Amino acid sequence: MFAAERRQLILEMVRANGAVSLRELARVVQTSEVTVRRDVRALEAEGLLDRRHGGAVLPGGFTRESGFPQKSHLATAEKTAIADLAASLVEEGEAIVVGAGTTTQELARRLARVPGLTVVTNSLLVAQALAHANRVEVVMTGGTLRGSNYALVGSGAEQSLQGLRVSRAFLSGSGLTAERGLSTSNMLSASVDRALVQAAAEVVVLADHTKLGTDTMFQTVPTDVITRLVTDEPPVHDDRAATELQALADQGVQITVAGPGTGSVGNDHPPAGRQPRRDMPLPGQRRTAPGNTSPLRNATASLADQQAGERARVAEMRRR
Repeated sequence: MFAAERRQLILEMVRANGAVSLRELARVVQTSEVTVRRDVRALEAEGLLDRRHGGAVLPGGFTRESGFPQKSHLATAEKTAIADLAASLVEEGEAIVVGAGTTTQELARRLARVPGLTVVTNSLLVAQALAHANRVEVVMTGGTLRGSNYALVGSGAEQSLQGLRVSRAFLSGSGLTAERGLSTSNMLSASVDRALVQAAAEVVVLADHTKLGTDTMFQTVPTDVITRLVTDEPPVHDDRAATELQALADQGVQITVAGPGTGSVGNDHPPAGRQPRRDMPLPGQRRTAPGNTSPLRNATASLADQQAGERARVAEMRRR
């Protein structure tokens, strides 16, 4: 493929998806990431797109939201690994909320095997994935259907969440930065996500490495509200992702990273110096017997050591 043909295809992919990683671009145009990076630099010089560390976005600083068909084919292996790890956090009998998105849809498929679970969601795709799970109760919000991501939004969705208390919220979005937290490109979706967060004691964000360092128009979850980030292993030379992970960890976000080549092995990095937003028994949460300590509380026993371990891990990513 000639350089002009490659660059035209790259431009079409960015215009169709809003943001595309260098890894995905290299796979589609069947060349190396080094060549793709050179092509992206040339297109940026012409003002046709903006470079981001590890990818390219539409010009103007903020990425726009891709439609579900485009999203469902991006970073599929990474989403699978993230969903596997996120599902391992959910315990039998819990009550949780799950937001809209292709990654949360993957999570829902795995939650179908958790007995006694109650899932509150505004996503038709999440509800569909759990529709035939006999031991899982699904509660749908009200609202207006937004066809681009098959989610219920608007005042009806937000009002139906008032007064709700659950143990965890699982959310994804269009971008994640340490400065602004989780963000999305649609105002209605952002508003419902904020309502989901208000219902939960802990907030778990599911975001693959291509979203790290990406900022979009509407903030949904500030960094100081995020309890845990479940993500995948960034590429070796993706300094942006490693830097963002370090910044998130410094602000107290617990980082769980899926190991390469598997969705069942992760590296858990507990938060440094931050307590959960609510410390109360919630519907579906297991109470800890006197003398016992939950895994999460054990993980926070030595905050100084944990922060040092996280920094060492991120530094190792950057060295590779």
